[in-house]
Amino acid sequence: MKTIKLTLTLIVFTIITGIAFVAQQADSSGANMVSAANGFIETLTADQKRQATFAFDSPERFNWHFIPLQNKKTRKSTRKGLPLEEMTAAQKAAALALLKASTSQSGNIAVATIMSLEAILLEQEGPKSAMVRNPGWYFFTIFGTPSKTGRWGWRLEGHHLSMNFTMEGTQVVSASPCFFGANPAEIKSGPNKGKRILPEAEDFARNLFKSLEEDQKKVAYQPKHFGEPGALLKKPKVGDPVGLAAAKMTKEQKGMLLNLIKSYTGRMPADVAAQELKLVREGGLDKIYFAFTGSPAPGKGFTYRVQGPSFLVEFLNVQPDSGRNPANHIHSCWRRISGDFGL
Repeated sequence: MKTIKLTLTLIVFTIITGIAFVAQQADSSGANMVSAANGFIETLTADQKRQATFAFDSPERFNWHFIPLQNKKTRKSTRKGLPLEEMTAAQKAAALALLKASTSQSGNIAVATIMSLEAILLEQEGPKSAMVRNPGWYFFTIFGTPSKTGRWGWRLEGHHLSMNFTMEGTQVVSASPCFFGANPAEIKSGPNKGKRILPEAEDFARNLFKSLEEDQKKVAYQPKHFGEPGALLKKPKVGDPVGLAAAKMTKEQKGMLLNLIKSYTGRMPADVAAQELKLVREGGLDKIYFAFTGSPAPGKGFTYRVQGPSFLVEFLNVQPDSGRNPANHIHSCWRRISGDFGL
C-alpha cells in the first residue's frame, strides 16, 4: 500500500505542478535550479544533508548508473544520495520542485511515470523478486554548493533514470548523461492499458527508417544490435559514426531526423534544449548519422544510434518486459561526445 500511495503521490504532484511551468519560464532554468536546490537542502536534517550532499569534485559525481543498485544479501540499495522513501512530505515536495525546474513539462511527466512503473514491476514480479522494485528508490544528490556563482551540480537517479546536471552558477553547463528507460514501454493491462512511456523515441526512429529508400536502408541498417549505454563512463566510447549520413537524406527525412533528436532534448527545459540544439546545428546537420538494427514492426526488437560531431543518442528496445511481452523494455540515453559532466 505504501508503494502504491507513493506512486500516486508522484503522479498527482506532477499534474498539479505542471500548471506552474508557464510562470516558471520567466526565469532561466539554471536560476530556478539554484533556488530549488537550496530550497531542498534547507528542508533536510543534518544527517540527511550528509547523505544527500557531496563535494563538487567528489568521484561520486561520475558514479552514474540506471539499474536498481542493491546489496543482494540485505536487499538494501547501495546508491548514494537521499531517496524519496526517506523524505517527509515537505522534503519530497522540495525535491520534486528541483526536478520540475530541471525538466520540460513533458520530461517531468515522463520522469514521474518512469518512477511509477516500479509499482507495476512489483505487482508482476512479486515481493520475492531478485530485484527490489520500489518507487521510493529514486535518489537526489547535490554536488558542491548551489549558488549564483561557482561550480555545482545535482543528480536524480534510480532504476531506468539517471539525470546529471553540471552548473556554473545559474548556467547549465551540461545536462548529460541523461538516461530514460521504461519497463514496460507500453502498459499491457490494467486501467492504464495502452499507455506508452516514451513513444516518440520509438515511433520517430521507426518512421524515419521506414521512409528510407532501399539503397538508403542498406547504408543505415546494421547487422548487430548496439550495446547498452556506457554507464559509469565519464564520456561515451564512440568511434567513427556508422549508418546513413543526413547529407544523403531528403529534406523530409532530415526533418524526421531532427524531430527524433528533439524528442530527447525536449525532455529538458526549453532554454537548455535550445542550447543543446544549437550545438547540434553548429556541428553540422549533414554530419549527423542514423543507424538502425532489427525490425521497425511493432513488437519486434530494434536499436538505433544517432551520432553527430557533438552528441550521441543511444536506444535499445530488445528485452521483454517483466510480463514477458517481447521488445517492451526501453533504454534511451542522450550524451555529449565531449562535454558530459561539463568536462
